[in-house]
Amino acid sequence: MSLQGETQKKSKKLTISEKSWILYDVGNSAFILIVSTILPIYFNYLGENGGLSSTEYLAYWGYAASLSTLAVAVMGPVLGTMADRKNLKKPIFVLMVLIGVIGCLLLGFMTSWLIFLAVYVVTKIGYSASLIFYDAMLPDVTDENRMDKVSSQGYAWGYIGSCIPFGIGLVFVLGADGIGISMEAAMGIALGIVAVWWIVMTLPLLRCYRQTHYVEPGPHAVRESFRRLGRTFRELAGNKRLLFFFIAYFFYIDGVYTIIEMATAYGTALGLDSTGLLMALLVTQIVAFPCSILFGKLTDRFRTETLITVCILAYTGIAVFALFMTTQLHFWILAVCVGMFQGGVQALSRSHFAKLIPPEKSGNYFGILDICGKGASFLGTFAVGLVTQISGNANLGVGILAVFFVVGLCLFRKSVHTN
Repeated sequence: MSLQGETQKKSKKLTISEKSWILYDVGNSAFILIVSTILPIYFNYLGENGGLSSTEYLAYWGYAASLSTLAVAVMGPVLGTMADRKNLKKPIFVLMVLIGVIGCLLLGFMTSWLIFLAVYVVTKIGYSASLIFYDAMLPDVTDENRMDKVSSQGYAWGYIGSCIPFGIGLVFVLGADGIGISMEAAMGIALGIVAVWWIVMTLPLLRCYRQTHYVEPGPHAVRESFRRLGRTFRELAGNKRLLFFFIAYFFYIDGVYTIIEMATAYGTALGLDSTGLLMALLVTQIVAFPCSILFGKLTDRFRTETLITVCILAYTGIAVFALFMTTQLHFWILAVCVGMFQGGVQALSRSHFAKLIPPEKSGNYFGILDICGKGASFLGTFAVGLVTQISGNANLGVGILAVFFVVGLCLFRKSVHTN
């Protein structure tokens, strides 16, 4: 262990690099919060004006989410491999952040549901791609012994910090009639606030981040990136524990991200009150804050693998519960349960994976992991949209995710018991 690592391990205080890294979670979480809450309701508003039915609305929203995540799944491994080269991780990260922030601003000016969806897809690609490099920065900003705690702190402060711009934007959206502005204007203000918050919270990381783990650059950068990507896939195929984790992660985190992405759209399709839905999802963020920190602290007493298992089991129960949801009270119960385990499963999976891979190839491996995570969540959102459209039943659409969690749990335990 390096002298820096020993110093970090002894100190309970976060370093400047760790704090700056955590702040980006605070920034980008504001975008994903508005995407999972207000944006689906606004798309429903635009869709109704354009003649869409409630089932068509949910299906098209799911298809758009699937398209954006599929694009990142294709791009992620190549971008991640290139970012492992010396001094490249930060510039590509900045480019993806700018695509996300500018797209977020533009969404506030869209009044056609079809154009709105197109801009949303591009914006979501920028957001999701930025997280590949953000996650890959974790080995650069902290020591292996602190990864669980720092990763958990990132999600925790992301949940609670994102409530600030969300709350301000919510005042304009819910009070649009009272203050004499249109819904379109209110959404423009809310999205503008989120975009500014996102970029401001990114600045500290840009100022202090240094790429300490990297691969030395050579000639033919693009060609070499593809060669390194091929070598990584071969290494992955030979590492059974890591391979089983990849496949397990594909299934269980797919379900987690689908629930985050489709929660408001699901509640709206059930005909639940929009204000109540937004308040319930705000409660999810508040509950997730202490629970994420708690899971980070529990790693002192329990194995990370055990805690991830508990989270997957809890999500299986949540998906089954969704089959029987009919009232707003049920949605509130669902929101609280999701908040209890959402941060834990995301943060611990990220840090668990970071410990399994060589740090100088973090961008490479996290790019591939994104195929199994955010990039592959097209399968979950597509499944929800398809089952809902075929059956005409939103409960069945969300309930199908229980299958994802059961398969993911079985494969994760297989990974744990594989040498």
